[in-house]
Amino acid sequence: MNEIISIDYFKKLDIRIAKIIEAENIPKSKKLIKLVVDIGNEQRTLVAGIADTYTPSELKGKLVPVLVNLQPATLMGVQSNGMILAAEINGKAVLLTVEKEVPPGSKVS
Repeated sequence: MNEIISIDYFKKLDIRIAKIIEAENIPKSKKLIKLVVDIGNEQRTLVAGIADTYTPSELKGKLVPVLVNLQPATLMGVQSNGMILAAEINGKAVLLTVEKEVPPGSKVS
């Protein structure tokens, strides 16, 4: 386990349910996929290192948790405005999903 954080620190993390609208492989990358997600009040572009586990067609329509208040980063020339949450199993990303249908933008707490 990593450093223990306070509940106040955790509350700073803005995690929302997002619906994956578009997904495409990033040229010249074996691991990265460019995603466009609906987070309720807007659409955002994310870059995720999940291409060795998922194809773009498998991702469209999935509801996933996204950290939306992460500082933007540019990966392979694409600006990523958030981070999709996944578990790591044997070095591969496995997406977290929701048990029931919830609207995009729903806050995770």
